[in-house]
Amino acid sequence: MIAGIIAAGHGERLRTRGIATPKPLVEIAGRPLIARTIDALCAAGASRIACIVNAETDRVRDYLRDTRWPVPLDIVQRTTASSAESFLALRPFLADAPFLLTTVDTICAPHAIAALAARGRALSPLASVLGVTTTVDDEKPLWVELDDDDRIRSLADPARARHVTSGVYFLQPLVYSLADEAAPRPFTAFRAVLGALLAHRHPLYGFDVGPAIDVDRPEDIAAAERLLGLNS
Repeated sequence: MIAGIIAAGHGERLRTRGIATPKPLVEIAGRPLIARTIDALCAAGASRIACIVNAETDRVRDYLRDTRWPVPLDIVQRTTASSAESFLALRPFLADAPFLLTTVDTICAPHAIAALAARGRALSPLASVLGVTTTVDDEKPLWVELDDDDRIRSLADPARARHVTSGVYFLQPLVYSLADEAAPRPFTAFRAVLGALLAHRHPLYGFDVGPAIDVDRPEDIAAAERLLGLNS
């Protein structure tokens, strides 16, 4: 199984709070976020991982190139305007088979991504699976309404939902074909990509990954360590 990591953000909220380290290299209990993400994807069965990092600095690219990993890495270094653009930049590596995708700043229980991948493989090639959580700490969460079978009925309606996306996904290659159909008005955010899947009537399911932290602020680092049981 192939996997992708979106790690091209600028980490502006961390930077404005005094943390100059590129977000993918911010450490959770001594291990960089991007290393923890690679660990989790490998544990979920990834045999190759594609990762996009931004071009503001070479530090993340060099870290990935200079570190020995359990599986091959494909690295794209590009500064993008949105998560959707980052996602589309990974197309050459992900578009041929079902794949796992995660943002680099998502922290959840170590077994959760493996469980989500197992759910996706069980449904494949008929459906995609979004990792969801009832932990809501994002400024602009994407709300997810599930039916009794965990199929997604609506997105972005907080009045009808109690889950939000967690930043981890098991997706079918169809998603890239939908991006072609959207041209010449390309997706401007990754949530638009997910919305296109739902509008296309592609079977889309939610999988509760339990508590999840989006590491955007300094206080999220301690929260992530607590979630992982690494800090009292």
